[in-house]
Amino acid sequence: MDIKLSTCFIAVDDHDKAIAFYRNVLGLEVRNDVAFEGMRWVTVGAPSQPDVNIVLEPPLADPNASPADKKAMSELLAKGVLRAVIFDTDDCDATFERIRAAGGEVLQEPVDQPYGVRDCAFRDPAGNMLRFNQPR
Repeated sequence: MDIKLSTCFIAVDDHDKAIAFYRNVLGLEVRNDVAFEGMRWVTVGAPSQPDVNIVLEPPLADPNASPADKKAMSELLAKGVLRAVIFDTDDCDATFERIRAAGGEVLQEPVDQPYGVRDCAFRDPAGNMLRFNQPR
C-alpha cells in the first residue's frame, strides 16, 4: 500500500493578497482558481512537486455556516492559530532574505535547531505561520 500527500489546505481572508505572496514571493505556481457558492479556492504548488497541491481556501468553507461561526474563524485566522505549513529549502538563509526583502512578516530569523534543521518562520498575509527548513 502506497500513501502520499496530495493536498493540504490553508485558510486565507484575501485570495488576491495570498496569490501575490505564494506566487510572487515564494515562487509557487497557480494551478487552479475556482469560485463556488460565493467562495473561492485557489490551488498553488511548487513546480518541482507537481503531485502536491496547496489549496488557499476561505476561513470557513461552508455556505451554511452561521455568522457567529464565520466571525469566530476569521478571528482565529487573524491570530495566526489555524494552520502552519513547513516547506523544505536548500538554502534557509537565502530563502529568509528573499522573503524578508519582499516584505514578509518575520517570526523567526534563521537558526540551527537541535532536531537537525536550520529554519526560519514568517506569517503569510492572512496570518498563517510558514516555516522553511534546511536539513543540516
